[in-house]
Amino acid sequence: MKIHFVGAGPGDPELITVRGARLLEEADLIVYAGSLVNPALLRDLKGRLVDSNKINLEEINGIMLSALRRSEKVVRLHSGDPALYGAILEQMRPLEEAGVEVEVVPGVSSLFAVAAALKTQLTLKGVSESLIVTRPAGTTLERDTIAEFSRFGTTMAIFLGADRIRETMDRLEVPAETPAAVVYHASWPDELVILGTVGDIADRAEEAGITKSAMILVGDVISRSGFGRSHLYQSR
Repeated sequence: MKIHFVGAGPGDPELITVRGARLLEEADLIVYAGSLVNPALLRDLKGRLVDSNKINLEEINGIMLSALRRSEKVVRLHSGDPALYGAILEQMRPLEEAGVEVEVVPGVSSLFAVAAALKTQLTLKGVSESLIVTRPAGTTLERDTIAEFSRFGTTMAIFLGADRIRETMDRLEVPAETPAAVVYHASWPDELVILGTVGDIADRAEEAGITKSAMILVGDVISRSGFGRSHLYQSR
């Protein structure tokens, strides 16, 4: 028995990996991450589709185990890349204990779709050599370290915080003029890019009605300026 945990990519159905797309086409059962997965990716597939948003963890694993015991091919489809806020280990552990072999197929993270939408780099010579990936406290996280992280003055990608942009920006210990961006549905047909600063991005996002399905990026890489030339392309 073997199950594939597959990253669906950020939204655009052409941004799933070749391997991931092949596994979807071959699958008899596809358990997918609800509205986080673009419906276009699920069209014309032979496999049965199960929306995991409508059932709990035990039910999800029960459905997948039953299919595997019938010698069916099973794909657990996560949005983006399952290694980032994918909650896959809590699904994998009971399956492994039941004797199931698990394989994880990486996907293109929404983080990289955001960088593509902004036409910038997350790390940029002379501007930011590091990237912090984090999320704000909320229903499932009691405390975060966003304020502490912001003191490093490097690029910050903030997941799962579209519903608390103002609160998050107020806590950052950086100058108010620091560039900030909110990108809604990166790579989807309705993608929306909002540019601003730490001081005004909350106002701009609220004016646009953004409360979910968006990532916050903070840092000077957003301005696409002030960088040095890579050693790779120096004259020799």
